[in-house]
Amino acid sequence: MLPRTHFRFAQARLAEGWRENVVIGIGADGNIVALQPGDTTTEAIAVAGAALPGMPNGHSHAFQRAMAGLAECRTGDHDSFWTWRETMYELARRMTPEHLNAIAAQLYAEMLKAGYTTVCEFHYLHHRPDGSPYAERGVMAHAVIDAAVAAGIGLTLLPTLYCTSDFGAAPPTARQRQFVLDAPQFLQLFDALCARPRDAAQITVGVAFHSLRAVPPERLREVLDALSSRPACPIHLHIAEQEREVSECLRHRGRRPIEWLLEQAPVDERWCLVHATHATHTEQDAIARSRASVVLCPTTEANLGDGIFDLPRFLDAQGVMAIGSDSHISVSPVEELRWLEYQSRLLRCERNVLADDETSTGARLWDLACSGGAQACGRNVGSLRLGARADIVVLDLDSPALFARTGDAILDTFLFSGQPNPIRDVMAGGRWVVQDGRHFAEDTIAAGYRRAVLALKD
Repeated sequence: MLPRTHFRFAQARLAEGWRENVVIGIGADGNIVALQPGDTTTEAIAVAGAALPGMPNGHSHAFQRAMAGLAECRTGDHDSFWTWRETMYELARRMTPEHLNAIAAQLYAEMLKAGYTTVCEFHYLHHRPDGSPYAERGVMAHAVIDAAVAAGIGLTLLPTLYCTSDFGAAPPTARQRQFVLDAPQFLQLFDALCARPRDAAQITVGVAFHSLRAVPPERLREVLDALSSRPACPIHLHIAEQEREVSECLRHRGRRPIEWLLEQAPVDERWCLVHATHATHTEQDAIARSRASVVLCPTTEANLGDGIFDLPRFLDAQGVMAIGSDSHISVSPVEELRWLEYQSRLLRCERNVLADDETSTGARLWDLACSGGAQACGRNVGSLRLGARADIVVLDLDSPALFARTGDAILDTFLFSGQPNPIRDVMAGGRWVVQDGRHFAEDTIAAGYRRAVLALKD
């Protein structure tokens, strides 16, 4: 447990905007128990720089960090998500609990250094490659939990239901066997993870349905019915990521994926629709009305050639958005947010598309992604306020990019011209996990990661 400690930040972005001399008290549970702007008298540890709320990462497949950059050669006349997936399957086939733990720890340390302070882990590596279960069914999930604890990042673990290879209840392929659980097995795993002794301030457990093509309607309803008697938790799924997925859903279910889901499931603010790339305007409006969040992963969506979500229109409809690093071709909230704005500029041939009349582009993007990310995580994060988890990113105002910057210009410069990374310190759950640009366990974690990727290469 942490002792109660007070820190004074020279500048901090609070819910009401930028304030100076902000004293933040951290309780033994790692949450903010005191917050006072303009305080120059309370005894507190001085922290130079500009403090921001840490960014939630709404979508992660940790094991894919080990293949970032290894799928950039043509495999045929037309590369796509579906050909990239074969490279991913080959990596998954070689993954052990020890490999997964080392890779996830490296990834989570990198996330913290980049400003992500909590992460939603969309976890479907359940079995051995031949589909046989481990002696302990949750061993792969435990490897992820242990990695998050070792790195010091907050975690929303999302064990994932995966039953079929495509619409029409197509049986799983040989490469997908290690992902597959039936509904009773999935609920058993979920209940075991919820009951596992753990640091309650660090770990939240939710559920994920891999996709509509991987979860038949009857399995979706079976699990949702069972969850109705359990405490509410975040519910995530991939949806409408590729055009082929949309056309196959139309062929088998007579509805587009988002349209079908909103008709058939009790979608509300607990739900998180990952990608939703090929949403029609009518579907966007319906998602916004449901208050579900949409998690956008623009660096992965661009890397896979998925398409572009019409974010300006969704925000006009008062939609809730978050960001994720997904396949980890990039581990940077700055790059995800910059991509969101730049693809909007290219589509509309305008500048500052995602700004509004009160807030600059960078500041609005950070605020929206923090708020929506907190909803996606199902955690009290994403804001510097009383009762929230003490997740704080401190920018070095002595970094050349940030010289003479004040107010929202700090965030605008950070997002659009912040190279090299000006993040100096990061606090997660009231604990300094990055100081002077270094993660507290950086060398040990990197050594474990090196051993894992070398073993996977052999």
